Amino acid sequence: MEKALCTFCEIIAGRLPSRMRYEDDTLVVFENLLDWVPVMLLVVPREHVTQTELWTRPPVLSKMGSVAVRIGEELCPDGFRVLSNFGRDALQTQDHGHLHVGGGAPLGRYVGRFGPGYPVQAVTPAPGSLKPQ
Repeated sequence: MEKALCTFCEIIAGRLPSRMRYEDDTLVVFENLLDWVPVMLLVVPREHVTQTELWTRPPVLSKMGSVAVRIGEELCPDGFRVLSNFGRDALQTQDHGHLHVGGGAPLGRYVGRFGPGYPVQAVTPAPGSLKPQ
């Protein structure tokens, strides 16, 4: 079975165009094609890992977080967000683990600002359904 093509791996390898903002041996930062706010960057490890794998590898995630905060402070002095999406309901579109850095404008609420095509419904967990791991 052939491995599916990964857009982020292709960008990291230089086979797809990108506007690279930072590179080192462990990670890259490039501009997101989405333009919901003036600054939309992706912080991506060079190694292909899933979101879950990324968040369970503290040394890599810590470095990514440090770079994300440094770039966010530099480009968005009035505030920014660093976030990560997990799964379809969170609008995750890439299997390659990554962080988003967004800012450069007032960001508003976390949910309900996406407009047509993104209906948002509040989900209340059933009592007792959230258990500590």
